[in-house]
Amino acid sequence: MPSTDTRTGPDARAVVTSEAVLDTALTLFAQRGYHGTALSQIAEILGIRTPSLYNHMRSKQELLETIVRQTLDHVLADFHAAVKGTDDPVVQLREATRVYALRHATHRREALIVNRDTTSLPEPALTAMRQRRREHERAIRSVIARGIESGTFAVGNAGLASFAILEMSVSIARWFREDGPRTAEQVADEYAEFALRIVRYRP
Repeated sequence: MPSTDTRTGPDARAVVTSEAVLDTALTLFAQRGYHGTALSQIAEILGIRTPSLYNHMRSKQELLETIVRQTLDHVLADFHAAVKGTDDPVVQLREATRVYALRHATHRREALIVNRDTTSLPEPALTAMRQRRREHERAIRSVIARGIESGTFAVGNAGLASFAILEMSVSIARWFREDGPRTAEQVADEYAEFALRIVRYRP
């Protein structure tokens, strides 16, 4: 798809990029929901006619799929970078939770959309995105399971613990504000310590 759109007539003043279309969709989907957002609203904010959007996308559905896929790819990349270089389940869980919490504080639009609107995707995209999410959950669960096996974590159920850690991090996107009493980094650090309490870390 072309990266820029220069139009004549009603769109003569507008020079729109594919990135701008996606960014506008991010904002509106986060605010109004996927089903509550019309392509005409995206076009209006960008100052172009609705048909001009098709220079940058095939459909509104494609915008949602792109947002979800890119977000989940970043989540998995964050995890692998966080645990790289150590086999210590304490360090891995602390750092993996920290980056996950931090992403929900610093990329709130994406988090809100993924956790609310992914089910609006049709098959086979929906199954593919769910599998990507499960890949991250299984990775966290594996870290916890190794901690249990080594006697470092005393929690009884690795699956339930991983679910609790992920869900509490997801909630950050709903309440965190940049002008709040804590920075995103401070919140992420605190949540990392919460995770160790959930698994009953025993030094």
